Amino acid sequence: MNEKLDRRKKYTRRVLKESLISLLATKPISDITVKELCALADINRSTFYTHYSDHYDLLSKIEEEITEDMNRYLHSYNYEHEEESIQMTEKILEYIIENKLMFRTLLNKEAAPTFEKRMMDLTRGFMRNNWMDEHVTKKHESEYLSSFVISGAIHVIKDWIEKDMDQSPREMAVMINHFINYGFSYLE
Repeated sequence: MNEKLDRRKKYTRRVLKESLISLLATKPISDITVKELCALADINRSTFYTHYSDHYDLLSKIEEEITEDMNRYLHSYNYEHEEESIQMTEKILEYIIENKLMFRTLLNKEAAPTFEKRMMDLTRGFMRNNWMDEHVTKKHESEYLSSFVISGAIHVIKDWIEKDMDQSPREMAVMINHFINYGFSYLE
């Protein structure tokens, strides 16, 4: 009996998440109502409210889930070695491919204004703990450097998504890592 209930709960949450992402692909979160979300998901509003307080809460839960997944990826590699850094980036890009619509939608600031910042904060924390302290001694410089590197990488990934992922995850991972490690000298 409990297994059936858990399966139903998982199904309900999955359908609601998919429905919200579908709606976010066409309009910002502020223009979405719980009523239309439930209609698209074919879920009762009372059922919705047993899981989430509102559609912003649902979006927040989606973002938390992705952040946790990304965090697991980031901490499963040692960033010091370039090849491992490339493998880590490649794994993240493969995850993005598996969840293409979700990332395309959530990285749109109008649809989901907080997601890109969450990704930046997650990556900045990782860089600070695993790479920055060894390479940058001035704290204020490390903050600016991490913002520069992370926002650049995020925008390269956004462009890649918009270009229908025209390069393989491996090619993109090598490119991003070379941009980060060699900057403009990469072009010479």
